Amino acid sequence: MSDTPDKPKHPAAQLPDNARLLIVDDEENILRSLQRVLRREPWEVVCATSGQEALKDMAESHFDLVISDARMPGMDGPTLLAEIRRKYPWCIRILLTGYADITTTVSAINDGQIYRYISKPWDDDELRLIIRQALAFQHSERRRLALEKVTRRQNQKLQQLNASLEDKVRERTAELKQTADMLDLAYQELRQSYVTTTEVFSALINKRLPTDQRPNQRVITLVRAFADYSGMDEERARNLAMAAALYNLGKLAWPDKLFATPSDLMAGEHRQEYLKYPVTGEQLLMTLEPLKETARILRHHQEKWNGYGVPDRLKGEQIPPDARVLKIAVDFVELQLGLVLERQLTRDNAIKLLKRYRGRLYDPALTDQFITMLEELAPDVEHDDPSILVLDTRRLRPGMVLARNLYAASGMLLLNEGKTLTPILIEKLTAFEQGEPGGHRYTLYVCEPEDEQAEARA
Repeated sequence: MSDTPDKPKHPAAQLPDNARLLIVDDEENILRSLQRVLRREPWEVVCATSGQEALKDMAESHFDLVISDARMPGMDGPTLLAEIRRKYPWCIRILLTGYADITTTVSAINDGQIYRYISKPWDDDELRLIIRQALAFQHSERRRLALEKVTRRQNQKLQQLNASLEDKVRERTAELKQTADMLDLAYQELRQSYVTTTEVFSALINKRLPTDQRPNQRVITLVRAFADYSGMDEERARNLAMAAALYNLGKLAWPDKLFATPSDLMAGEHRQEYLKYPVTGEQLLMTLEPLKETARILRHHQEKWNGYGVPDRLKGEQIPPDARVLKIAVDFVELQLGLVLERQLTRDNAIKLLKRYRGRLYDPALTDQFITMLEELAPDVEHDDPSILVLDTRRLRPGMVLARNLYAASGMLLLNEGKTLTPILIEKLTAFEQGEPGGHRYTLYVCEPEDEQAEARA
């Protein structure tokens, strides 16, 4: 038998630094030979002369690997290794046999589930290599199990954090009780209508915004009208509507203050956070296969026709067509809500900006088609609430209530949403309108007086 240790065949990082080996054999000369073979290895070696002594040592101390002779008086090797497997399953088991006894070997494999068996006389180099491989395997398994344990613990923490986040959201407003009920219903109907589900998520996003700065429903209404106006096929129209409902999804983790800050006023870290929200929205939808195309639209809806947009700086025809449509609709609505510039623009001024930046920010052909739709279908296309009327000053009646803020052509706020119109107010509005430059006429979103609404419902 060779007495020269070979070099490790595995990287040191894969082997434990303090492995303990237990060698069991009833022959003292065999134990001494094995100790001599392993004396230069970085392992602690303990010897036992019987199965009973080995089990006692195992009970008193920790061992990583056991090498047992097959033939011993009293308790033989297969019986010992089977008992070790039952009590200490993490311990690697190797059978040392000097007999061509297939029955003993099969018993050790089946009952003791041994790692390897080695025949006497052994080869020193092969013996050391087998032990290294066994310890490396054991070390790798322990790391895998530890990582699985850490992963389970992290998943539990993540679930707890998610539950905590849900609790905090519920605490912020009593309205979320109704939203949670809507989400439960939407989940049950998910297979029938992904569109319905995305609009429920859109309502959740709206909860983070002030009442007068909620763009999603108006954007949804606009893109649906454009899809119908341009003859878009059903699947494209559905994907575009879902993207309109979820385009703000990547902003959910923003602080409230950042939500209401116009994008042109953001700087530094806040600006970087704003530029990342399309990608964040896409990532949140990536695992939902039916929303794959919707996620792609979300990613690219802030690309610019001139190539200076985010996240991929696509230019011109490189930008997905539906992402170009969503960009126009989003900017048109957000300009009027004060989510882009410091002041809110009138509808007419928002259209003027679309015209000014066609060919720079927006697809020229789609911009022209979008503006033509707005002009042909009038302001009615911008909402889908049957209780809201779109009127000019000549058709106003006392008792009507403003459903949206009214701005002059200059952008100055004239009347707040919720204002009840009186004869004097209507007269003043008519007079003020006559002084507007270029014959600008006011378009008002109003609701009928409460008594007339009740009569209509009856």
